Amino acid sequence: MSTAHVLVSNGIGTGSDASEIPISERGPASAEIVAGFGFWLFLLSDIVVFSALFAAYAVLSGHTAGGPDGVRLFDRSYVLIETVCLLTSSFTCGLFGLAIERRNALASYLSGAATFALGAVFIGMEVSEFAHMIAEQAGPSRSAFLSAFFTLVGTHGLHVSLGLVWLAVMMAQIATLGFRPAVVRRLLCFTLFWHALDIVWVGVFTIVYLGARYV
Repeated sequence: MSTAHVLVSNGIGTGSDASEIPISERGPASAEIVAGFGFWLFLLSDIVVFSALFAAYAVLSGHTAGGPDGVRLFDRSYVLIETVCLLTSSFTCGLFGLAIERRNALASYLSGAATFALGAVFIGMEVSEFAHMIAEQAGPSRSAFLSAFFTLVGTHGLHVSLGLVWLAVMMAQIATLGFRPAVVRRLLCFTLFWHALDIVWVGVFTIVYLGARYV
């Protein structure tokens, strides 16, 4: 390739628009595009994992081995409170994303803290539910149904816990680094991650807890 062609392909020395340059001859993608694409791939892979766990639960939900089933174990009113906490955290996370886009530090702190608090309440209630079930001799080793239940719900809870750690780290980065482009990208990736977990939980609540009457 000639030197003149290289200059033209980089938009130097000509008045031509960059959109006229062939895609194959343009420079590398920006950090925003690379980070966004990579994170969407991560979310899609996570959805595949949860799909497999949902499928396993659907197959094993009736295999109680003579032990308790979902109707006996699940307290839907308790789980409803968990669900309200997590879905409300999705709303506050949306406010968090808006505050980030406006570079509003105070609104970011308030909405981020509210999201963290609601997520922490959700995890606390889930751990309490697991502890109660294990105390009632309904642990994951009791039956295939309970193994599938603890794996599915526990995997979601683990994701929420990691999300809380991520949120705490990002709040610290806002305080120390401000709204730098890299920090903003990470924050917006977090909001996508959190909303995805809320969507997965809607599936858990509907299929596992509300669907228990069909087991």
